[in-house]
Amino acid sequence: MALTQTAETRYTKPVLVAVNKPFDDEDGLQALRSHPLFSELNGKDLQHLIQQSRRIRLGHHQLLYRQDMPAHHFFFVISGRLRLYRLDSSGIDRTLDSIAPGDCFAEVMIYADPPRYACYAEALKSSEVLMIPVKAYQDMLESNPKYAQAALRHYAKRAVSRFHDLEIMTVQNARDRLIRYLIDLLPNGAEEGGEVELPLPKCLVASRLAMQPETFSRILADLKANGLVRVNRSRLFISDPQRLIEISQ
Repeated sequence: MALTQTAETRYTKPVLVAVNKPFDDEDGLQALRSHPLFSELNGKDLQHLIQQSRRIRLGHHQLLYRQDMPAHHFFFVISGRLRLYRLDSSGIDRTLDSIAPGDCFAEVMIYADPPRYACYAEALKSSEVLMIPVKAYQDMLESNPKYAQAALRHYAKRAVSRFHDLEIMTVQNARDRLIRYLIDLLPNGAEEGGEVELPLPKCLVASRLAMQPETFSRILADLKANGLVRVNRSRLFISDPQRLIEISQ
């Protein structure tokens, strides 16, 4: 979606939640322990890191941070969903990604020099995140090579994923970009059909794929008319992924 950004007027300070209360939600802790950046940490080090972190509650469309702000923290999503986006030189809003519970973001700040956030982070709904000090995590990496190796494996995996995203964006045809995006949402890719949920509102998916919302709606309607997808609000059912792939080749 190409809109002139008014982020500065929307920016309000995030709300600190349960500052003096430990992060003891069992589901949240399990998700944190399962993430590659934390899965190798022993219990004592993980608890020490959590004690230095803070829970943040964000309201709908509230900004967590702004592009080019100094970065002292990275974040783990406890609940809700966030959107990452940048402003181009003309002030146009470009969606980069959506972040779901169990995901980390801005973790590249661990190695950035100087550390500045490369984009905006905005809550798409009421959300909670764990705000983790970069310095505290850096200290643990320096003291334990095993932790550093796990972090590098995570970065390598993310880099491969980003290359795949770039590959999609180099496809010239807007219809083909949308088809490849939908295939990637399927749990088993092109191997098996199923139902998927768009992680962003349709207008923001259009922005993510560098097309106008009208173009997105027209292509989706065409796929629906040809029996290739069934659409129910933000949920899509793809019965035969191979047919989708065939028409994009």
